[in-house]
Amino acid sequence: MIAQNIAFYLLAAAIVGAAARLVTTKNVVRAALFLAIVLGGTAGIFILLAAEFVAWVQVLVYVGAVVVLLLFGVMLTRAPIGRESDLDNDKRWTAALVSVFLLGALVAMLSDAFGSQEISFGRIQRTAEVADSIFGVYVIPFELASILLLAALVGAVALARRD
Repeated sequence: MIAQNIAFYLLAAAIVGAAARLVTTKNVVRAALFLAIVLGGTAGIFILLAAEFVAWVQVLVYVGAVVVLLLFGVMLTRAPIGRESDLDNDKRWTAALVSVFLLGALVAMLSDAFGSQEISFGRIQRTAEVADSIFGVYVIPFELASILLLAALVGAVALARRD
């Protein structure tokens, strides 16, 4: 159990660090790579939860497809790849204040809802049960996400073809 806790804290630190760099970097390609680190760390946490199927779906769909689609869209639209100085709007302190307020509200809500109760994740589901829920109950959101990704790709191609 101690090794799992250490692995969780290392993954959580990597995810938080990469997420902070994701929203503060001025380079679009580096932001996509930091997004890949965040999504890969999330897959690592799924491995710790013994949900290997969900972890590999996370790697294949999100890290593999979404990040590649994002990079493909950036390259197709000829977006500036280097540092952009005009992307900053000097609203960092307002954003930090709102973030701290939202964190406090989330902590207050969760502590009110659960208190000192221990959260149980229940039994470990088999891969077939997870697949049945994704492609049975949640098939509409799954298909809508694929249509959204296809529309983003078509939009990137249409923007790139205008030039």
